Amino acid sequence: MPGVRDISAEAFISAYASHLKRSGKLEVPTWVDLVKTGSFKELAPYDPDWYYVRAAAIARHIYLRKDVGIGALTKLHGGRNRRGNRPSHHADCSASVQRKICQSLEKIGVLEQTENGGRRISQDGQRDLDRIATAVVEAAREAEEEEEEEEEEEEDEE
Repeated sequence: MPGVRDISAEAFISAYASHLKRSGKLEVPTWVDLVKTGSFKELAPYDPDWYYVRAAAIARHIYLRKDVGIGALTKLHGGRNRRGNRPSHHADCSASVQRKICQSLEKIGVLEQTENGGRRISQDGQRDLDRIATAVVEAAREAEEEEEEEEEEEEDEE
């Protein structure tokens, strides 16, 4: 049975983000359309569904590791801080955004807190993520089979 490790990050994150949006369980704060995701950013994200995408990315990241703290997530989603004519440096993203996403994932049962203050994936969350990964792999197989059938039909016509 294919798991989260077996498929590309991009395919999994987009599938899981759409699943989170469709389910409607994830509690999205009211400030989502206004907030910048880091102090080094100039504007808020253009994508209106960025909260779901970030939640999916965080869930995948925590799935692949034992337990992760908010500080590690801020480093992961940080970026380049352009400092004018001085050299650019890495800057961490907003810890508040990461914390709120983890809290909303905890409310729906995907994550749970550890004794040392980090977060880890729960049993239900692991089952959920594996189910989504399997669905992505099956959809890719079906698309591949359809392509092969179309190619064979084109060859038969010639």
